[in-house]
Amino acid sequence: MLWLIVLHCVAACCAQPLVRWLGPRAFVVLALVPASAAVWAGTQWSAVAAGEASVQTWAWIPDMGVNLALRCDPLALLMTLIAGGVGALVMLYCAAYFPDDEPRLARFAGTLTAFTGAMLGLVLADDLIVLYVLWELTTVFSFLLIGHNPERRTNRRAALQALIVTTLGGLVMFVGFLMLGQAAGTYRISAIVADPPSASPTISVALVLTLVGALSKSAVWPFSFWLPGAMAAPTPVSAYLHAAAMVKAGVYLVARLAPAFADVVPWRATVLVLGGATMLLGGWRALRETDLKRLLAFGTVSQLGFLTLLVGEGGRNTALAGVTMILAHALFKAPLFLTVGVIDKTTGTRELNRLSGLARSQPVLCVAAVLAGLSMAGLPPLLGFAAKEAAVDALLHGDSARGWALVVVVAGSALTTAYTLRFLWGAFARKPGVEDTPLRARAGVLLLAPLVTCALTGLLLGPGVTWLDPLLGRFADTFVSVTGDEKPFHLALWHGFGPALGISAISWLAGAVLFLLARPLAGLGEWMASVDGDRAFARSLWALERVSLQATGAVQRGSLPLYLGTALLVLIGTQAVAIFVDRPWEHLAAPRIYDALPQLAVAIGVCLVAVLCVRAQQRMKAVVLAGVTGYGTAVLYVLHGAPDLALTQFAVETVSVIVFVLVLRRLPARFPDRPVSGRRRRITQLVFGIAAGTFAAGLTYLAASARMAEPAGPHLTATTEHDGVKNVVATTLVDLRAWDTMGESAVLAVAAVGVTSLVYLRRRSGSPGSPVSTAASVSRLGAPGTLAPTGPEPPAGGTAAPAWPGGSLRPIAGERVAAPRGREGTGQEVPGIWKVAGVRRGGARPTRGSTIAPRRTWLAASSTLAPERRSVIFEVLARLIFHPIIVLSLYLLFCAENLPGGGFAAGLVAGLALTVRYLAGGRHELAAALPADAGFLLGLGLLIMTLTGIGGLVLGDSVLQSGKVTGELPLIGPFHAASPVLFDTGIYLLVLGVVLDVLRSLGSEVDRRVERELLRQHRQRTESPVPAGLGEGAAASSANGTGGAHREDAPAEGPPAEPGGGFRENGPPERGTPGTSRPPNTPGPSGTSETSGASGDEGPDSGRPDDGDGPRGREGGAR
Repeated sequence: MLWLIVLHCVAACCAQPLVRWLGPRAFVVLALVPASAAVWAGTQWSAVAAGEASVQTWAWIPDMGVNLALRCDPLALLMTLIAGGVGALVMLYCAAYFPDDEPRLARFAGTLTAFTGAMLGLVLADDLIVLYVLWELTTVFSFLLIGHNPERRTNRRAALQALIVTTLGGLVMFVGFLMLGQAAGTYRISAIVADPPSASPTISVALVLTLVGALSKSAVWPFSFWLPGAMAAPTPVSAYLHAAAMVKAGVYLVARLAPAFADVVPWRATVLVLGGATMLLGGWRALRETDLKRLLAFGTVSQLGFLTLLVGEGGRNTALAGVTMILAHALFKAPLFLTVGVIDKTTGTRELNRLSGLARSQPVLCVAAVLAGLSMAGLPPLLGFAAKEAAVDALLHGDSARGWALVVVVAGSALTTAYTLRFLWGAFARKPGVEDTPLRARAGVLLLAPLVTCALTGLLLGPGVTWLDPLLGRFADTFVSVTGDEKPFHLALWHGFGPALGISAISWLAGAVLFLLARPLAGLGEWMASVDGDRAFARSLWALERVSLQATGAVQRGSLPLYLGTALLVLIGTQAVAIFVDRPWEHLAAPRIYDALPQLAVAIGVCLVAVLCVRAQQRMKAVVLAGVTGYGTAVLYVLHGAPDLALTQFAVETVSVIVFVLVLRRLPARFPDRPVSGRRRRITQLVFGIAAGTFAAGLTYLAASARMAEPAGPHLTATTEHDGVKNVVATTLVDLRAWDTMGESAVLAVAAVGVTSLVYLRRRSGSPGSPVSTAASVSRLGAPGTLAPTGPEPPAGGTAAPAWPGGSLRPIAGERVAAPRGREGTGQEVPGIWKVAGVRRGGARPTRGSTIAPRRTWLAASSTLAPERRSVIFEVLARLIFHPIIVLSLYLLFCAENLPGGGFAAGLVAGLALTVRYLAGGRHELAAALPADAGFLLGLGLLIMTLTGIGGLVLGDSVLQSGKVTGELPLIGPFHAASPVLFDTGIYLLVLGVVLDVLRSLGSEVDRRVERELLRQHRQRTESPVPAGLGEGAAASSANGTGGAHREDAPAEGPPAEPGGGFRENGPPERGTPGTSRPPNTPGPSGTSETSGASGDEGPDSGRPDDGDGPRGREGGAR
């Protein structure tokens, strides 16, 4: 069974290339995957009907009793047939429904396939926790499918509404699952149903919470409002998710738990009342709709209430009728939704008042819709008739609750007949005064075949319903009637003339009358239309947002002392109560302040530095002092014998100080001057601070001294030594507590993405500042006669050669520079801007016609900095220590089993190597040091960690179970490799990606923006236009040693760019912009070739984070 889910996951991953290759025809290939699930279910039919359930189990979280358990019993087999069979037909329908140019079709195909796999896993799951995980996956996938067209506000709103309702219901259900599993002593669904815990208030609360999730998923009142809104989704989504799959999940859960808990007090009453109310309200609202799709949506709500009532009532015969109706509903509602899609595609409307005469123009579609409609109304000889007959017969025998339920079912069946007739009349009948609707296109075979197949299946299973009785009866036999002994009912199309048939006839006749009187009776439902759940939901969200804003405004005043004081006050208050109640200080030994005098000296020094940090008025001074306190803490770790913690603390503190410094470049040098606080306020703050610190110290002492359990250190040491490793800390992080580490790593990745999002506010570049990529685009702007030499006059007859583009360009003697266009002989200068020609990696190179010899630098891009901003000593040092630091990081990574190290510390050390390169050579040097996408490193690290965990499940007994390989290699000797090393490698890459992302966002991107702002200010002071590609290089002459400029008042954004990129003022168009007619790949005036990657590049203010830095590639040429 697991292979079915894995196969869908693989198919979902392959959907994008398939769609790009085959277009919509890829759905035909993808349909084979759910079809294989239906075929597999068919092969299991005989065995499951005979009582042989198929079970597969893998340990997932053994300590909590959670297993990856799958079980195929009669109910699961039925739902697998529906999810796989209808899913395959809907995918075939998609192949003809979507045009070749449908946007985001590849994502849609992958999401639909993934949803099918999640739905199959949900119905096969035999563990409550596994079921919940797959439950939420269907919620997420349905959100993406409903919002397939994000440009439409209706789609976005409907998707968000469905997500909120079903997710909140799922969270409530999860609490119920936890309570139920704890009360039963197991999370295995089959075990809970076979031996349910005895009734108690805890069980009653757990069942109510579980029903909230089930009813919200199946759109049962009061959660029914989200389903009609979800009709904004494409028709295939409505036909599959909202007729056969997702909305059946709640009904399935009710049917799964009803055999065990139908006799518990809140269960039966809740199911009967809410299911019956939903059936009536949905049917009545369907009669008022003029949109065919919304009519079916409210009809679906009504039918879901009917299904919930039947499967949750608790009787054996009602359960048999319920599961039969589940199959019938999928076979008639899916083709009806598909029919609406065909009508919409061929006529351009779904309004029944505008449709006329389609029965004659589309006879095949009409026949299929009539068959499906008759089954929905419960008319013979279709499967819907057999299911409804079984329901009526079951409700005829029993207590008074069943009597009231029968009245509701008869009234609901009459409404069903009425809105079925309304649908068929509105879609296909000729209407007086309305011309026959012309067809814009003919429906093809592939568009009609799926819905015809479903309709004919419902027709064939009507007379053949007895073939379903062994399987569905096996499920119904698990129920113990809550109303006493009842005679088992067996499925058949014809049970003779009797009360059930008479009651059905009454409902048909009443439905026909309702249809004929629909217009006169429409006014009776005005009050119901005014009670709009969709509007109430929108108002509740608005009220929640308003309350949250008011609450936030009341407590978030922008005062850091207030926030800190509140947190400390809560800490002191809550812990003080616990301390004085438990009195843990009794019988405690005297506190041990320190083990050695160096510890006391370091601690006193850290405290003194902390006081100086608080009193510092300059931001940089405060940051440095805060860093000293961190280094002092690391020294304490060393003195206490914790080298792993010390190494990590040193690395973290170093990176943190650098990040602080990068941020401080955009802040004033000093803290803002504030009025001197009064004497009373200062004394209050001082007393409060001393009290909080003293209390925290005392609390730490009490927590350590009042330990009741044995320390875990000796046990961890023995465990790691048994596995052949010595580093307890690293082993704990990547083996014993690998789940915690994986969660923390994911949080770290999210934090990095958040930092990048706040800085960029748009798409992140993979390699900003790549000198190789930007050289061409800069060189094309350096043609003779387009740029003026400025600054110190170059030697007579000399030329100015470029260094790396985009940085501060310095003049090099030996190359001639033409005068500025339109300013020959004026001698006017633009400070710091020099002609730029082609550059290759490795330093400055002579251009074509140059008379100078090649010049080499210690760092590849250091020459982009202005001379006054360069430090040759620092460049040499950075060049010499970069590779040793990288080697050291790898050593710390691979020796972590027996020596201090680990993936986190090693990644930070590697990040420090990149930081050194950035500080020495600027942002272009950072790009040259690691020309990789930070997002790729983050994703690769998480992927390696995830695959390591899955490998433990596949090759072992549980997720993240460690494994090891030992052997002997030639020339090397014995070797030992363990899976935690792979896990540590993932952490290494993730941390390296985080550091790279921070350097590029808070470092390179800020540098770029500062340079752009300086260029803008320079242009405002001069009249000559300055080409955009040189803006960054010109401005960088004022940059600081890290490649950025330090301007307190420089805003982050500059003025908008001209189309095609570049800052221009009334000058001739730049090459590569819309104003030029020269085609790409032709030599420019300077002898350089303008490639598609260079021409048309966006300028520094184009809105891309790598403007002037990163590679353009095909995007720049396309623009």
